[in-house]
Amino acid sequence: MYLSFYGLAEKPFAITPDPRYLFLGGRHAEALAHLVYGITEAGGFIQLTGEVGTGKTTVIRSLLARQPENADIALILNPRMNAPEFLLTICEEIGILVPDDAVGSVKELIDILNRYLLKAHAAGKRVVLVVDEAQTLPPELLEQIRLLTNLETETQKLLQIILIGQPELREVLARNDLRQLAQRITGRYHLEPLTQKESIAYVKHRLRIAGATSDIFTNAALRELHRVSTGVPRLLNIIGDRTLLGGYSEDRHEVSATMVRKAASEVFDRRVLSPWLPWALGAATLLVVGGALFTGWSMYTRNARTLAVVAPAPAAPPVVAPPAAPPAPAPAPLANLAVLLRDSAAITDLDGAYSRLFALWAARYVPGSEDACSQSLRQGLECLNQRGDIELLRTFNRPAILPLMDAGGAVHQTVVTQLKGAQAELLIGAVAHEVSIADLQQHWSGDFQLLWKPQQLDTRSLTMGMRGEPVRHLQTRLREWAGVKTPATDTDFFDATLEGLVQQFQRQHGLAPDGVAGPQTQAMLDAVLAQAGTPQLYAGTPGT
Repeated sequence: MYLSFYGLAEKPFAITPDPRYLFLGGRHAEALAHLVYGITEAGGFIQLTGEVGTGKTTVIRSLLARQPENADIALILNPRMNAPEFLLTICEEIGILVPDDAVGSVKELIDILNRYLLKAHAAGKRVVLVVDEAQTLPPELLEQIRLLTNLETETQKLLQIILIGQPELREVLARNDLRQLAQRITGRYHLEPLTQKESIAYVKHRLRIAGATSDIFTNAALRELHRVSTGVPRLLNIIGDRTLLGGYSEDRHEVSATMVRKAASEVFDRRVLSPWLPWALGAATLLVVGGALFTGWSMYTRNARTLAVVAPAPAAPPVVAPPAAPPAPAPAPLANLAVLLRDSAAITDLDGAYSRLFALWAARYVPGSEDACSQSLRQGLECLNQRGDIELLRTFNRPAILPLMDAGGAVHQTVVTQLKGAQAELLIGAVAHEVSIADLQQHWSGDFQLLWKPQQLDTRSLTMGMRGEPVRHLQTRLREWAGVKTPATDTDFFDATLEGLVQQFQRQHGLAPDGVAGPQTQAMLDAVLAQAGTPQLYAGTPGT
């Protein structure tokens, strides 16, 4: 309807996916890098989460467009099915012919899949399973997916699995009965909305692809479009389309911020106010209150002068009391975290948080290049994504990125650098602030990402029956923790004794005692045996 009016060849804000309109913001590019890494590296799970409309489907399509020649990808978009249907769908996606008599048998389907994976491995091919909407998977099917990672050779897993879903997926995987699956997740990434700069670039990109030859949205309208959509691509599309329709109906060739708010009000079915209105109302209230106070003060001083004229002189000079001791200085007040977050939207981006966290380890983070975990690995550091409470954070005893949410629902990336009793020191932007832990917990969902420095490069999960230098190193470190003297003929074999020692350590530090020394257990061991000079949240160690 409005295409010829604005000189467009097609609708720029259609919500149906079109590869010509692909736009990857910084967070989307980083998420894509995580998935590409997951395809090219063997073993475990990769987890990608994001709110509705943040562009997870876009990232999936970008992944398929970049699919390496030596990789077969099975994409499951609707995983609401039983185990035989799920396994059959995997086989169909990668082109495996399944006999009719094997269709309903889980065992036969797994055997068929295992034979195919072994042949693919021998031919140098990677097989990847991508499951979208994974938060809808029932626990029994998640357990079946975990068992698929047991298909392996002596050196590597045969199937790489990528789980993509809404934030509820993190809650599902945090369940105690799914801890074995959660511990096999080797990479986690949460997709955030676009920043204001990215949102503006996104809108301009889509308009240009649609044939626009001039600016249709004013700069103020672009900023307002980001504000009302909170940077969610789907909302940018819906509100942008409704705004153009409104401009056409009003015969306006240039879209204003007011028109964006009007369109957003129609989309959300509620009035969307100007961002300045609350400030204007507050200023008006202050003027009224200030005027009333000034009037009252004027009347008081006038009456006081009148009383001073008629009052008799005192009969005797007043008794002067000795000077009181000066009051003790009050402790410095803790910062109000809600106010800090409200006023710091421009300085709490993810790139800035990574830069500050890396700097604590004397490392360098380069925004816009490869993902943060790859950059840390090149500098001898490992990154670890976790979800828990303040006590788990305290146990790891390492500075970490904490995503905090303000009253408006915006997420701010901060860095916790110290925990001191009931207080925490947060880097908000480049400035350190003291806040109460109780206040912090009001804005924190429990997600955090930390860095740690392994003493040897091979940090793969170690289990009973494995052999090698990483096992020898693990045994030495655990015996150091337990105060057990290392024998002169220590072994590089992961036996039942070492498994028991791993379980003892895990139980004492609040980890699932499965006897597998995965990245979480190794990072915790590194924290307990922290090297001098490495950054810690408080002096000392988390316990022995």
